[in-house]
Amino acid sequence: MMKKINIITLGCSKNIYDSELILGGLKKNDFIIVDEPVDADYVIVNTCGFLDSAREESIDYILDVEELRKANKIESLIVAGCMSERFAKDLKKELKYVDCYFGTDETSKIIEYICANEYADYDPDFKRMLLTPSHYGYLKISEGCDNGCSFCSIPLMRGLQKSQPIEWNVQEAKRMVANGVKELLVIAQDSTAYGWDLRPKVALSDLLYSLNEIEDLKWIRLHYSHPAHLQDKLINCFKNLDKLTPYIDMPIQHASNDVLRDMRRGLKIDGIKRKIDKIRKINPDIAIRTSMIVGFPNENDDDFLKLCNFIKDVEFDRLGVFVYSEEQGTHGADAFEDNVPYKIKKERLDELMSIQQNINFNKNKSLVGTIQEVVIDINTEDGKSIGRTFRDSPDIDNTIVIDRKLNIGEFYDVSISKCTNYSLIGKVS
Repeated sequence: MMKKINIITLGCSKNIYDSELILGGLKKNDFIIVDEPVDADYVIVNTCGFLDSAREESIDYILDVEELRKANKIESLIVAGCMSERFAKDLKKELKYVDCYFGTDETSKIIEYICANEYADYDPDFKRMLLTPSHYGYLKISEGCDNGCSFCSIPLMRGLQKSQPIEWNVQEAKRMVANGVKELLVIAQDSTAYGWDLRPKVALSDLLYSLNEIEDLKWIRLHYSHPAHLQDKLINCFKNLDKLTPYIDMPIQHASNDVLRDMRRGLKIDGIKRKIDKIRKINPDIAIRTSMIVGFPNENDDDFLKLCNFIKDVEFDRLGVFVYSEEQGTHGADAFEDNVPYKIKKERLDELMSIQQNINFNKNKSLVGTIQEVVIDINTEDGKSIGRTFRDSPDIDNTIVIDRKLNIGEFYDVSISKCTNYSLIGKVS
């Protein structure tokens, strides 16, 4: 009888990519993929270990599946991913019904464990099973990170940067496009550092030029850019490459030089502002997404005011805000006391999101009456379609609602008639 697999994927797009490799390898070896843990023989929980809230979510899911394992309703419970990489020893003491733990770089070992033998013909990189809709997918160009940001535990969980060669990334992108992908979401821990570790060295701009030549590819979307590493050659890509969408995800994290110094971000706020101005000069249409952290140790009212004023001044197109979470083993945890009360952290997060909500609404309002190119992601049960413009990445950004059923993965010209804070409403023009 063919065995059934369910995988629960938590956390960021890098985890989605890893789950795609695992599922692709298992499907190739004749396992059936099922949607619900209760229907599976094996359940894999691919955990996130980046923040307290993410770890709590991972534990909750593991505990739920443990009940199935305890009752012998599944054969095996496997825990993988970032939290397993970092905290497996602690988890083993508390979780009694987990059969095996695997780290972030053990895709092949997971499949060998489940299949109970080794696979000479198994190459997970070319057997991916996309978990995204067929018209977009993630291209993970490197693994790990060499940055020493004091708040971040990613290097502890995923190691130092290991870039994939340009040829490998182009081959993978072509394979994805041949299978129907029209939008590549380029991801890494720090995409702007891509290629520094290769010999000979290459740059992200070199890769983007190669990806831009792929036939039948519509959009290339760039994520996780570090402002300190944003070089002119890369910025110029937003003028020279027709498939590179005018969108950049560039986490800035703060606007106070004191906080940026303690975060070890490598660039003062004036330098960050110059980068933003240069990008907008090269391509005035560019949508800039960023993320900020509030409540970093010793963040005072003046630091927070600088952050508020910076957001009001720059008017980012998309903004995510996180409260500082002390991460064991990081420089931040070793060097600073987590001395901003959670109540104040939450108040500051709410204030930033209120500022951004007004910015978002005004930007959306300016699009009413215009015609926008929209890719359709979802059809709803009530006959509507939900899509995105170039300004929006899947799952994390704004959406457009269209009052008719359209083909998923197709692009349409949509006339915008109304807006809310985080969505647009329109009809096919």
